[in-house]
Parts: sequence; C-alpha cells; structure tokens
Amino acid sequence: MKLSTFAGMLALATITTAAQATNLSFTGVFSHDNDVQRFTFTVSGTSTVTLRSWSYAGGVNALGDTIARGGFDPILSLFDATGAKLYEQDDADCGDVAADLMTGRCYDVNYKNALAAGTYTVTVQQFNNFAAGSNLADGFARDGGANENFRNGFLDSAGDKRDGHWAFDILNVDTAAVTPPAGVPEPASLALLGIGVLGLLRRKRS
Repeated sequence: MKLSTFAGMLALATITTAAQATNLSFTGVFSHDNDVQRFTFTVSGTSTVTLRSWSYAGGVNALGDTIARGGFDPILSLFDATGAKLYEQDDADCGDVAADLMTGRCYDVNYKNALAAGTYTVTVQQFNNFAAGSNLADGFARDGGANENFRNGFLDSAGDKRDGHWAFDILNVDTAAVTPPAGVPEPASLALLGIGVLGLLRRKRS
C-alpha cells in the first residue's frame, strides 16, 4: 500500500491512567515524517481491545471530540510484553473507517481483537515506516533518517499533502501510558527545562 513515516511530538511526559474498562483518546502532532509514537496499555483479563486512528479522514473520537481531517497516513504496530510483533496494519477496510472527503481514501487504522491479560505496546507511525523486524527492539524501517519517498513533508501514498497531526483511541483497557518519542527528556528533565506537554490524553469510562 503506502509507506511513510510519521514523526510525532505529542507527549513530552509519560501519562498513565488506571481504570478498568476505560476508553482513552490521545492527540498530538508529529514534527518529522519518521517519528514513531509508542503507547503501552494493560488488560487484566481477556478483553476485546480497539486501536483506532481518526486523523486521516477526521471524525468523532471516543471522547466525543471532533477530529479534523488532513493528518498523515498512519500505520499501527502491536507488540506483546516480550516485544514480539503480534500485528501490523497499514489501512483498515473502508467499511471500518471513513473515507477522506478530499482524497476518497480510507487510510485510517482500526484494529479490534480479543487480547489476553498482559501488557502491550502499540506504535503509530506514518506510512511507510513499518516495523523493521519481528520484535520491537528491531526498530522501524526509517529509523535514523527521513523517508526517501516523503522528503517534501507529510504526504500520503498517492502524493497528496497532509500534516503531522494525529488522533488515536485505545478502548476497553485497564491502563494506558504515552511513551515519549526517542530523544525527548523524561518527566524529571521536563520539569527542569520548563517544557510543557504537547500531547493530550483524556479518558471516558465504558
């Protein structure tokens, strides 16, 4: 399909929530086309979890906020607690996500599946920054450099201009945390530097 990497400066601090059967909505903006945003979430028992983006075509997220269209073409990659890759999705089916009003393309992601109790990592990145191997430790295809196919900024696979904003829901989990992008200071350093959190996390109980 398409390959692009999305860069993201969404959260500069780790944000955690703890509530059973919680729906969480995250938003942010990537700075570079090869950024990778990580989220960690847990479920205490088998749970049907949904991982869903909204920013390519826009729409209303789980919190009820209206998300603008125009964001980059996302990929999601899902890993278990050992780092083993369980799943990767470039685009969802058009029946599962809306088509963008300008491009007519269904490039948001939407994964829904029963997951066993445990801790998981899900990443969001721009096409074509796929996971580089079968383990999270293997990194991503565009680590360390700009995407050769997308040097002019955020473009989808057809070359249509996009931007770096994203919106991502993690639904029906016990806890979730935003992990700062590589190179971003940890929370203690942020306090010293006086840097504000760029990402937004809000939650709604099921």
